[in-house]
Amino acid sequence: MFKYKTYRYRIYPNKKQQQSINQTIGCARFVFNHFLHQWTETYQETGKGLSYSTCSSLLTRLKKETETLWLKEVDSIALQSSLEHLADGFERFFKKQTKYPRFKSKKNLVQSYTTKQTNGNIAISGNQLKLPKIGWIRFAKSREVAGRIVRAAIRKNPSGKCFVSLLCEVDIHPFHKTGSAVGIDLGITDFAILSTGKKRDNQRFTAQMDKKLKREQRKLSRKYEQAKKDGKELWEAKNYQKQKQKTAKLHEKVANQREDFLNKLSTEIIKNHDIICIEDLNVQGMKRNHKLAKSISDVSWSAFVQKLTYKADWYGKKVIKVSRWFPSSQICSACGHLDGKKPLNIRAWVCPECGILHDRDINASITILQEGLRSLQLV
Repeated sequence: MFKYKTYRYRIYPNKKQQQSINQTIGCARFVFNHFLHQWTETYQETGKGLSYSTCSSLLTRLKKETETLWLKEVDSIALQSSLEHLADGFERFFKKQTKYPRFKSKKNLVQSYTTKQTNGNIAISGNQLKLPKIGWIRFAKSREVAGRIVRAAIRKNPSGKCFVSLLCEVDIHPFHKTGSAVGIDLGITDFAILSTGKKRDNQRFTAQMDKKLKREQRKLSRKYEQAKKDGKELWEAKNYQKQKQKTAKLHEKVANQREDFLNKLSTEIIKNHDIICIEDLNVQGMKRNHKLAKSISDVSWSAFVQKLTYKADWYGKKVIKVSRWFPSSQICSACGHLDGKKPLNIRAWVCPECGILHDRDINASITILQEGLRSLQLV
């Protein structure tokens, strides 16, 4: 079964290649912003926007104009991809899936562009990767690339590191069937509580690094104030830029730790269970609770559910999302008695109907499993 899979590697461009990457990112951003402005103006004047094909024709003319001849110096497919992203943004906006497209800024933390595979312009040989207009570039080949390369996204992080994400069409073989089903209750103290009784601890990656992050952030703020006192622009304040990169590396380390944890846990669950039942949480709504917002952001529930979903699709397993309004913590998993809402500080309770003592979280995961299997039978 052919599926799309992404392989991410760190790349090590030389100075000339780094300049070429920066130039391509800048041109892609310019094209996106230029046509976003035109699209908005056209809509205000005529009541109709542009289309991808119209913008593509206008881009060809733009490259011939004297003031924008420099657009010819970079990968043309990257510029076309920028137009595709803009058209996709408007399509999702009109479907009310996202907000109105916004202008891209060079101050954004992550800068990137996308290019496509055509006539072998993206290739791999040993630890060298070939990219359009950049040539062969050294990369950390941590694992072999499987399947046919479809496109590549080049990304520059705030830490200064560069990465490439290769989207490939891969023949993925499903995992063997285990005949097992599991319910998962997501929490803050324990990240995942399984209906089997297992609990996976919340690693609290941000909290572990919190003291160091605050210290480095304060240093960054002081260097920012000093640069302003000296009348320097931030880009020419070397001490500020060094500290900014140091702080960015810490944030990147936290993000990598969390990503690794989520990937390992999601793969483990998919391997061991055929059916995974999980709550459809309203994470954005829950973040409105300012006392819990930081903790909720740190655990990354949405990213975990997303990983479970696409891995289940890859490997022939099934994820069932239970309604967020289902009272999983209020129902006795033994007799089905609805006992009413309980404050968060109550971690165990006795069912008044059957007298069984419940661990709040394990009971919730079991009722989630029961509800998920029940909804599956109704389909």
